[in-house]
Amino acid sequence: MQLREVRASDLDAFFAHQQEPEANLMAAYQARNPADRSVFDHHWNQILNDPTVLVRTIEHEGEVAGSILVFDGEAPEINFWTSTKFWGKGITTSAVDAFLAEFTKRPLMAHVVQDNLGSIKVLERRGFKTVGTEQIFSNARAEVVTENVMQLD
Repeated sequence: MQLREVRASDLDAFFAHQQEPEANLMAAYQARNPADRSVFDHHWNQILNDPTVLVRTIEHEGEVAGSILVFDGEAPEINFWTSTKFWGKGITTSAVDAFLAEFTKRPLMAHVVQDNLGSIKVLERRGFKTVGTEQIFSNARAEVVTENVMQLD
């Protein structure tokens, strides 16, 4: 696994990852119409042109496995998305480790739906602690879900 700068060609893989139903349910968030490429491209254009966002492509054996980023605002927040093809192989764990070595500002926040046990486990093993919960509406699930608000000091 390696982290690298995002290339324009990575966006096709990111868009394909966004179409995976199981990943959408696990993350619990998605665009209202995840199949709308123009909305997706607009969203990623904003991310890639925002100087407060550090974003990396997660690559495994030459293939785009996902993305990881932090919105570096008043309360920096980490987000990651890995294609279901790469789940359970330690790739996300390695990506988070490498990213945390690059982005060292603390505290660092994360929001994770309570039943996303894989992501919670990855974050807890890196020292994140649950400091609260929030109720959000999930487009992917069409219902209100509870997110753990996690923090790494």
